[in-house]
Amino acid sequence: MTTPPYSPHAPRGAPSGAAWTAAPYPVLVADPQGDLIDLNPAAAALLPDAARGTRLRDVAPAWIADAHDRFVPAVPRQGTGHAEHGSLGDRTYEAHPGRTADGDVVWWLVDDTARRRAEAALDGERRRTAFLARASSALLGSLDLAHCTDVTATLAAGQLADAAVVVAPGRGHRFPLTSCVADGGPVHRIAHGEPADVAGLYEALHVFPPVPSRRPDPAEVPDWLVPEGFARPVGAVLVTPLPGHGVPAGALVLLRGAGQPPFSESEELFARLFAARAGAALSVARMYAEQAAITTTLMRELLPPRLHDVHGVEFAGSCRPSGEGEHVGGDFYDVHPGTDAGQETLVVLGDVCGKGLEAAVLTGKIRNTLHALLPLAADHQRLLALLNGALIGSHHTRFATLLLTSVARRGRTVQLRVTSAGHPPPLIVRADGTVETTPTRGSLVGVFPTITSTTARVELSPGETCLLFTDGITEARGGPLGDEMFGQERVEEALADCAGRTARAVVAQVRTLAEQWVGGGRHDDMALVAVTAPRHAHLSAVDGHTRGRYTA
Repeated sequence: MTTPPYSPHAPRGAPSGAAWTAAPYPVLVADPQGDLIDLNPAAAALLPDAARGTRLRDVAPAWIADAHDRFVPAVPRQGTGHAEHGSLGDRTYEAHPGRTADGDVVWWLVDDTARRRAEAALDGERRRTAFLARASSALLGSLDLAHCTDVTATLAAGQLADAAVVVAPGRGHRFPLTSCVADGGPVHRIAHGEPADVAGLYEALHVFPPVPSRRPDPAEVPDWLVPEGFARPVGAVLVTPLPGHGVPAGALVLLRGAGQPPFSESEELFARLFAARAGAALSVARMYAEQAAITTTLMRELLPPRLHDVHGVEFAGSCRPSGEGEHVGGDFYDVHPGTDAGQETLVVLGDVCGKGLEAAVLTGKIRNTLHALLPLAADHQRLLALLNGALIGSHHTRFATLLLTSVARRGRTVQLRVTSAGHPPPLIVRADGTVETTPTRGSLVGVFPTITSTTARVELSPGETCLLFTDGITEARGGPLGDEMFGQERVEEALADCAGRTARAVVAQVRTLAEQWVGGGRHDDMALVAVTAPRHAHLSAVDGHTRGRYTA
């Protein structure tokens, strides 16, 4: 605000027609002792009790009189450039002092009510904007539904009302509530109530696009909606929708205590702006939670099984997808136990072309198809032919390689029938550390109308292991230069060092060496399955149903 131009007062006793008399500002002239010497009509209208000869302190606000006493010794002729601030009634003023040639003080009063109200409104909007920015950052900082709900209730209780309740969509008359009182923490509970009993609550929970906010009668707010720690009675209520993405995300109920004013239109608008941000965040978090639950359910069927001993034969497996954070990929294995010790157990190891989600989808289809074809497991060629026909007749353009291994214990040895369909043949480590390649080969599955394959028969003596693996092991790139393949030779060397070890130890050793070779570099999916002949004699189960035990 610009200081009014200084107009010195005429000598004492001069007529009131001095230059400042017609000024639009109220003007008061007082001597150093605080007596009012003169005033203009604008000042007389503002201060009806003011008159020449009266004490300034008796007719003017105390803040002006105090400023006069404080500034008299210090006010120079040209003024101080300083202004005092205070109020008169419902208006606010700036008082600018100046000194006359006679040593008196001229007080120019400038009404700055409009400016201060505008500044206050602007400051309020700045605070609200800053709050909404903080709220958006906090709400979007996590996709966890419980966290978003807690943040919504906590922020609303701290900024918009004395207490806030987030009502989530429920079932029947049961509703998840998250409530918070000012300076408190979020509280979760399940409420049993009827939303239609609260004006606007039913519509907020069920209608989209969102309906306007409602201000129910505070006396009609049910007990189930009032959070613990909130002092009754309720003074004011505001119910506003939490709009989601195409569906309601819930409702936000704001409560004020007794004696508090009702929510104004500007406060209601601000609450709706906050609710729009909170509803969007809650909707995204809820959709993410639902998708995560679906993904977990579907992935549970795609995850490789936990392997254990079957009919006295050791089985161990490991599968590592190529992508960080992924749980399934294009490499897979399954073990389908025989119905009894005399029946063969079928081991399947496969590698689908590609990696990631698309490869995992085809992996699931192959595994399900093979499971349906288990009655034909004794005939590897027929099983592969039927699987090949199923893949060619589908919309998938990917192919796969497979190893089928039928395992049966015969006395102290384990008999294997191994058939490759375009897959690297398994390796056998004998008791003396010798490593052999199983003589089997065949064509890819899902490419040609007919496939060819050969089946190799292998016998494992006690302690010997057959290792099935995908090319993600042999083609893993790394090493000192970072671009050299792990290779078949290193797999054989690692396997030779595992002579006489358990199936789990063999899998762990080969996988560890391959992972160390890759380091932090990129790699394809890796899968391993070890089949180890037991080193002990087998005892049948006592009751004929539980697993047998082993003895030396």
